[in-house]
Amino acid sequence: MKIIKYFLQFVLIVILFFIFKLIGYKNASNLGSQIGKIFGKFIRSDRIIKKNLSIIENNSDFKTDNKDKLVKKVFSNYGRILAEYVHLSKFKGPLKKYVTLNGENFLRDIKQNKKNVVFISGHFNNFELMAMFIDAYGINVSAIYRPLNNIFLNKIMEKIRTDHICKNQIKKGISGTRELITFLKNNFSVALMIDQRVSEGIRSVFFGKPAFTTTIPAQIIKKFNCEIVPVHIERYDDIKFNLTFDKPIKFDENTSTEEITLKLNKILEKMVLKDPSQWILTHNRWK
Repeated sequence: MKIIKYFLQFVLIVILFFIFKLIGYKNASNLGSQIGKIFGKFIRSDRIIKKNLSIIENNSDFKTDNKDKLVKKVFSNYGRILAEYVHLSKFKGPLKKYVTLNGENFLRDIKQNKKNVVFISGHFNNFELMAMFIDAYGINVSAIYRPLNNIFLNKIMEKIRTDHICKNQIKKGISGTRELITFLKNNFSVALMIDQRVSEGIRSVFFGKPAFTTTIPAQIIKKFNCEIVPVHIERYDDIKFNLTFDKPIKFDENTSTEEITLKLNKILEKMVLKDPSQWILTHNRWK
C-alpha cells in the first residue's frame, strides 16, 4: 500500500511542478502559498507545530496570541518552497536579484584563502539556497542531505540538487560519512542542516529540552580543525530572500563534542526566534 501511496504523491507533484513551471516564479510561489494554507494540515500535522510552538514559548521570550494564524504561515511557507523547486535553476541567473547576500566578506575570505569550513543552518524558507549560493560563489563545497522516503520523488529531488544546487551531494549514513571525509581531506567545505532529529546523535538541550542532535559538525571540527559558519535564510516580500553568512566561529581544540553541539543549538535557537513561522516546525524535534 505504501508504494501505491508514494506513486500517487509522485504523480500529483509532477502535475504541480508542470503548472508551477508554466506560470513563472512569482505566480508559482503565490499559488504554492495558497495550496499550503488550504491543504497543509492534511499532509503535515498542525498538532506537532502547535506542540513545538508551546515548547518554544515556554523556553524563550517569544509569544504568540494566535497559533492558528502562525500555523497557516508555516504551511504557506511549505507551499512556496515546493513551488519554487522548479525555478531553482534560475536563482543563478535572472532570479538572483531576489536574493541579498549578507556577510559576503566572509565568503570572500574563505574562497581566497582556500579554507574548508562547516556551513550550518536549519530548514528555513528555501533552505536549498544556502548550498547553491556557496557553490555559485566558487567555494568547493559538498552538501549533506537526507533522501526522501518517497523513492519516486527522491529521484526528482536528487536530480534538481545535483544539477542546480550543488553537484557534490552526500547522503546521510555510513557510506556518506566516508564520502564526506574524502571531500574534507581534499579541502572541500561542507554545508548541512542541524535542526532535524537524528537517532545517531546525542541529546543536547534545544529550547530548554533535550533533543537528539547531530554531532557531525562537532566531529568535523575536532578532526579537521574547521571553523563553523552559521547561515540564516529569511524570506521577505513573499518571494525575496536575505541569505546571511555570519562571522566564522573557531572552537578551542579542548572544547568537547557535547559543548560544540550545545553551542550550535543555541545559535539555531536565535535563528528560529527571528520568526518561527519561517522554520519548518513539523519536525518532531523533541520526540
